[in-house]
Amino acid sequence: MIARYTRPELAAAWSDFARFDAMREVEVAVCEELDGPSEDELRAIRAATFTVEEIEEREKVTDHDTAAFVDVLSESAGPAGRWIHYGLTSSDVIDTGLALQIRRVAGLVLPDSRALVRVLADRAREHVDTLCAGRTHGIHAEPTTFGIKLASFAFEADRNARRLEAAFAQAAVGAISGAVGTYSATSPEFEARVLGRLGLEREPVSTQVVARDRHAQLLQAIALAGAGLERFALELRHLARTEVGEAREPFAAGQKGSSAMPHKRNPIKSEQVAGLARVLRGNALAALEDVALWHERDISHSSVERIVLPDSTILLDHMQRRVLTLARGMVIDSARMRENLELTCGALFSQRLLLALVQAGSVRDDAYRVVQRLAQRAIDERTPLRELVRDDPAGRGLDLDAVFDYAPFVRHAPEILGRLDEIA
Repeated sequence: MIARYTRPELAAAWSDFARFDAMREVEVAVCEELDGPSEDELRAIRAATFTVEEIEEREKVTDHDTAAFVDVLSESAGPAGRWIHYGLTSSDVIDTGLALQIRRVAGLVLPDSRALVRVLADRAREHVDTLCAGRTHGIHAEPTTFGIKLASFAFEADRNARRLEAAFAQAAVGAISGAVGTYSATSPEFEARVLGRLGLEREPVSTQVVARDRHAQLLQAIALAGAGLERFALELRHLARTEVGEAREPFAAGQKGSSAMPHKRNPIKSEQVAGLARVLRGNALAALEDVALWHERDISHSSVERIVLPDSTILLDHMQRRVLTLARGMVIDSARMRENLELTCGALFSQRLLLALVQAGSVRDDAYRVVQRLAQRAIDERTPLRELVRDDPAGRGLDLDAVFDYAPFVRHAPEILGRLDEIA
């Protein structure tokens, strides 16, 4: 992934050095469980080193990066290097090393997943009573509160955090089962000891490789989390439009919104999140394509994973940090929200008026047609619906103070937001 979106810690976790170093950890753990090496040889194996440049130079001869890695590490260990890669096949080292990398990356990415839940929940509680228009199909529906709106995002963030935690955990499994996964040179007990040293669970039947549905599940969870981040970003973008103006991104001192128009404050961070979510969905599809390999294994998945696993985890990390900044710093204009509630001249009270007419004895469809006619007049003529109802025969006897009251729309907001205690 390009440096623009990459946190240094994640760049380091996915670097070529990190990949080979994880493989070195596996090789050392295997040697430590072998019966053959002496203590002196184990010390030499533990002290063996490599450089990425050495491996790349050796690969020019081997045309096989794992074989090149083994050669370089073995040479560094001296005579003790004969035990390195003993009884192993490349996938044992590659897949188990990848599991170590995935576990480390999870430690970097998951804390922000949880932090986002807390931030959204806090902001939701802050705006429990902030009245605003609810919208369906982009059209004013009935009033809600901004707190209820944000609580929805908080619960979604919690579900995504849980999915990510589970997906990272199930993908971080290893295998030391040898060629075609039959333990012909080792044993299941040996594998258990090695993985125990590394703190990893085993792939029950590896067929030589760890099954790629695991990695596909991780990329699917990442894509779904990205979709949740995009949903929040899209909402903020809509609310920031000039015609709406109810919320906007934080705007730093010295920041410029447009190179040509100084008045602009564009929702660029939200738009970036929305754009990058598309990349995550594409990468998830590539991971699905990696699931079906020929027979016990091939390497058609390998080249894909070297791109999509680092890129997707790095982008998720970047997007989470972007949305955390937006959630913490977004500017809420509650006065504009109240102003916008009046745009339809009271038409958003239509359901309350409909129910009042039904309670007064009207047939529901007849009442619906009356309310529909009067509400449209209110919008078209810019006349308060309350006045039109007052002057219409159908409105006689109705308690218009009760009908045109915002309180019933939001009376359950504290109870709804109380559910946030379950997650944050």
